[in-house]
Amino acid sequence: MPATDALDIVILAAGKGTRMRSSLAKVLHPVGGKPLLGHVIDTASAIGPRSINVVIGHQGADVQAAFADRQINWVEQAEQLGTGHAVGEANKTLNGDGVVLVLYGDVPLVTEATMRAAAEAAIAGHVGLVTSEFSDAAELGRIVREGGTIKSIVEYKDADESQRAITEINSGIMAIPADELSRWLKEIKPNNAQAELYLTDVIAMAVAEDKDVIGISAEETEVIGINDRTQLAEVERLYQARATQGLMLTGVSMADPSRVEIRGDVTAGEDCFIDINVVLAGKVSLGKNVTIGPGCVVQNSIIGDNTVLHPHTLVDGAKVAANCALGPFARIRPETVLGDGVKIGNFVETKKSTLGAGTKASHLAYLGDATLGENCNVGAGAITANYDGVNKFETRAGDNVFVGTNVTMVAPLQLEDWAFLAAGSTVIKNVGNNELAVGRGKQRNIPDWKRPDQQAAEPKDADET
Repeated sequence: MPATDALDIVILAAGKGTRMRSSLAKVLHPVGGKPLLGHVIDTASAIGPRSINVVIGHQGADVQAAFADRQINWVEQAEQLGTGHAVGEANKTLNGDGVVLVLYGDVPLVTEATMRAAAEAAIAGHVGLVTSEFSDAAELGRIVREGGTIKSIVEYKDADESQRAITEINSGIMAIPADELSRWLKEIKPNNAQAELYLTDVIAMAVAEDKDVIGISAEETEVIGINDRTQLAEVERLYQARATQGLMLTGVSMADPSRVEIRGDVTAGEDCFIDINVVLAGKVSLGKNVTIGPGCVVQNSIIGDNTVLHPHTLVDGAKVAANCALGPFARIRPETVLGDGVKIGNFVETKKSTLGAGTKASHLAYLGDATLGENCNVGAGAITANYDGVNKFETRAGDNVFVGTNVTMVAPLQLEDWAFLAAGSTVIKNVGNNELAVGRGKQRNIPDWKRPDQQAAEPKDADET
């Protein structure tokens, strides 16, 4: 593609989205865990434009706040007077040279290739218009051609019966040389049933001046816009199909792609296997030969090679090295770092903890604000008591530490290499190298003890039923 240093992108995102029936701005509703507008901005950014300009109106402050970390020129459309008016408001802030590509904040699946093709047409001096053949064109604007050449766009409400029978629709996405766009915007009139300024009128103006309008054909699934929650759900499924297919093409196997949810930026090495009802959210990196069992949720985490997540395990904000085994029913919370070959078993929870290579907590344990060295063993029912109601405290253990069943480690606590904590102990003092810590109450056995008798039931009153 030619240089895009003179390409300005305008994204229309000012609509109320009344049919969504929501207090959330329409363009902030998520698909694949990302706001609709976020998808458009990210794809637009990928083609390297000079600027990205987003036209906002309804709940504009909320939309801006959601993308406060992005380099965006925000343009307010105080009155929603049509797409032509919206682009005109943005055009006032542009340089007036180069090319303008118009996108829509509620059309999130447009590909980089389609955007580039439209921009290329305008860079070559034409008008690039993205169209699509729809199985059910409904109330979308129709593309009117003569001899195969695009002549105009007719909005559904202004179309006659023959025009409504056309199945090629206008996606609304177009790229136009900036100088011509500026001139045509001034000539648009509200001569339509809605009394609005239609951006689509510039197509007829281009044709009248013998400018070539180049149709860029896109798949129907690529240009579906979202107006209500039914369409939102439809686009979600389309997005998921695209996302799971992308992973499978990199060497990932899935038991059933339709039952895997991708809600973020997910990368994976070869020969991974993902079972059903798995959710991958945020930024997730899977190494090679990772196996994820049914019902698992992984978000914002790194999973090393050959690691197995057994069913119904949650991994959130963790770094997991190679050859680990997690779950089933384990919860790995943020800032957990697991070394090579760590085993976290069923109903074990970790939080802000580091476990060295070969360490294992096989079942029913809680490790919070803890650092354990290599080859430690944490027995069933063991916990770190890391919170006094106000402050959090750390438990630190060296290598080869053995924690027996039902041990409570009251932090702050230091356990040196080879420390052994006897089962049932409450450990409140540091334990040295090769020391055995026993912190139990003294046992007392009472001879000839009689079990309590079962008490007879109270007699019921005569009138009770």
